[in-house]
Amino acid sequence: MRQLTRTTRTRRPGTVTAALVAAAAMSASLMAGCTSDDRPSDDGRGSRTHSRSQEPDQPESPTPKSKDAGPVLAVKIDNVPAARPQTGLEAADIVYAEQVEGGLSRLMAVYATRLPTAIGPVRSARESDLELLRQFDEPTLAFSGAQRKLLPLIDRAQLNAESPEAAASGAYFRGRDRAAPHNLFLRPQRLIAAAPGADALTTGFRYGAAPEGGTPEKSRTVRFPSARFTFTWSADRHGWLVSMDGAPTVTTDDDRIAAATVVVQYVKVRESRFHDVLGNNSPYTESVGSGRAQVLRDGRAYDVKWRRGTATDGTDFTTADGTPVNFAKGQVWVVFAKA
Repeated sequence: MRQLTRTTRTRRPGTVTAALVAAAAMSASLMAGCTSDDRPSDDGRGSRTHSRSQEPDQPESPTPKSKDAGPVLAVKIDNVPAARPQTGLEAADIVYAEQVEGGLSRLMAVYATRLPTAIGPVRSARESDLELLRQFDEPTLAFSGAQRKLLPLIDRAQLNAESPEAAASGAYFRGRDRAAPHNLFLRPQRLIAAAPGADALTTGFRYGAAPEGGTPEKSRTVRFPSARFTFTWSADRHGWLVSMDGAPTVTTDDDRIAAATVVVQYVKVRESRFHDVLGNNSPYTESVGSGRAQVLRDGRAYDVKWRRGTATDGTDFTTADGTPVNFAKGQVWVVFAKA
């Protein structure tokens, strides 16, 4: 399945450790909602305080596709109603939807073929993100912070961790039109020089003609305990219009998100060793293993099997007889549903 030979990982050492030292020098406005999950407002259920910044510098122009420029950029994106509409989501090659505390959802957007001018709102990382990201070669992870006991694990992970404390000056900024902590945004060009190109997407995903069979599908809804995703086929867009919690998913640029392929992947979701400040356990989504999935493309649904042998592998999707399943070219949404 691999199209790219893995290279030896040479992680930049001490990224998160250095970030902890630098954190003491950060201003109060940047610290709000971005250094720890140990606060009621992190999942959108607690109290909110308005924290506005000055208008940010004019961001750079979008970066065109550039082959072999480096690793992918993965960004943790807030997904509670107060965080919407999101920015830069339309440019992602892959969007992963995962369950977090209280049955809510959070997104991880992966960028390889192009970079938007801004991405966000950026939020905190979870333990299962580290396993999911090991399929990429030395990815850059942009996140607002993490539960403090998780930070050492992030520091040892095979990735470049770029929190607001560690990132280059001006990489993160606070928006003026919404409350903290739902107003932290990223200028991706300040973290990576250029979009690395499709070869950096070492997910194992295959693109090409649709498999045989399948059943016509107009709409598919996936429910978390406190969130839901609906994908509705649009022949005009030749894609699946995304809605979240009953509302159309539209970016701040008024782009309606339409995925070329949707994968509903049934996985084990178990308790992790971490909790939020309210005592809610942080779910751990196991992306290594095997199970069933459903692939939506071209207005049809296909029942398939998935397998990911180790964390450094991508995920294989096959039909019942073992035939690899191709995705439609374009943005892929992967929703991790509880098996």
